[in-house]
Amino acid sequence: MASVKLTNVKKIYGKNTLAVDNFNLDIADKEFIVFVGPSGCGKSTTLRMIAGLEDISGGTVEIDGVVVNDLQPRDRDIAMVFQNYALYPHLSVFENMAFSLRLKKVPQDEVYKRVTEAAEILGITEYLTRKPRALSGGQRQRVAIGRAMVRDSKVFLMDEPLSNLDAKLRNQMRAEIILLRKKIDTTFIYVTHDQTEAMTLGDRIVIMKDGLIQQVGTPTEVFDMPCNLFVAEFIGAPKMNTFKTELLLENGKYYVTPFGAKIEVTGDKAKGLAEKRVGTREIVLGVRPEHFVLSKQGDPCAISCQILVNEMMGSELHLHVLVGDNEKIIVRIPTVSLTDEQRRSLVQGTTIYVTFEGKVMHFFDEESQTNLLV
Repeated sequence: MASVKLTNVKKIYGKNTLAVDNFNLDIADKEFIVFVGPSGCGKSTTLRMIAGLEDISGGTVEIDGVVVNDLQPRDRDIAMVFQNYALYPHLSVFENMAFSLRLKKVPQDEVYKRVTEAAEILGITEYLTRKPRALSGGQRQRVAIGRAMVRDSKVFLMDEPLSNLDAKLRNQMRAEIILLRKKIDTTFIYVTHDQTEAMTLGDRIVIMKDGLIQQVGTPTEVFDMPCNLFVAEFIGAPKMNTFKTELLLENGKYYVTPFGAKIEVTGDKAKGLAEKRVGTREIVLGVRPEHFVLSKQGDPCAISCQILVNEMMGSELHLHVLVGDNEKIIVRIPTVSLTDEQRRSLVQGTTIYVTFEGKVMHFFDEESQTNLLV
């Protein structure tokens, strides 16, 4: 078993700089969990407290039911991969991967077995005799992962391991980590500021801001039902469009009135509002860019907007448009849904009309910024 439990964990730097506050989380055996959030949110600090690289100011960290607050990193049975690889430049790939095993005086035949097995899984067997300077960034990161693998630890910690790679290599390595996870039967805790990595890798995601957990859930849960405005805008690319509007309750039906349009709330969203007895009120409305569709002038559900920027992304267009009183939103349109005439007309300065369905909205309280349906 390799479960991890954090109870009321806190980290204070100096006299009053609170980096992590009241962090509570149960991580199951063999779970792949991702800490995600903007720079300075406390995610790496939390990982380093689990690893023993940072002292814990309050609370407890348990690995397999054992409190490890006072244990040295080498005694916690964890393996860690850093973003800067941290390879010894004067050692071969084989010796870099074998280094921790040599320190533990593992027999030579066992060292050879573990290193060659890890190298085969990672596809770096042909590089075992090379020095790190002769490798690409992606190859070096595989070596760093291999060095952690051979330790056969209970918990595998990864601190932004792909942040130093270019976009194409990041995509490739992300896929390889997904495959690697199936081959290594252990618990993963992964830190990233990239919400795409979080959504594709994690069984569950821990979204952090200012040292506090904002939401914990599966990728589907945090995307479909963000608990507050921060999570809603953080998860999704491009981010969710949010704007102030009025939620109306008329004759048992709900409507929103963004920028002069009147759109009925339907499906589970309407049912949820009714169950929570939400009345007419001012709200912050959230609609993801991909949920907008082109409409026509005169449609009561249509929102008039002016194209500021047209980004051709291949399979879709990202239209940055101006609506209402100088407010900007982003609309994603699949190019396959457009006629040739529409493609030619969607240029800077053109006025277009867009709308969205009543089942794709998100409703947030203006003051607390919490989701009204959570």
